[in-house]
Amino acid sequence: MMGTTMQLVVELGGVVRCIYSELLDLSALGNPTISRASYVEPDQQGRWWADMGPVGGPVLGPFGLRSEALAVEAAWLEANILRRPMPRSPSQTLKGEPC
Repeated sequence: MMGTTMQLVVELGGVVRCIYSELLDLSALGNPTISRASYVEPDQQGRWWADMGPVGGPVLGPFGLRSEALAVEAAWLEANILRRPMPRSPSQTLKGEPC
């Protein structure tokens, strides 16, 4: 699920954070560091789950469609991780599925 906008958070000191997408060439902002923030995977019944464990969050789901899990994953990351100040290295991004 690829959106047409990308939210960038610029903190004091020039640290830029975002949820990874290919809409922008992040190397134009510096040397990006990308880390996994979540996993969207199916279970044995074909239901989809968004595991926010890599950033200390919950497991969200089940969802009947992968696109539903991806949308909830992106919304959760934006609300709970992207908007809260975090000590990170410059130009670090969170890598979920492209939103």
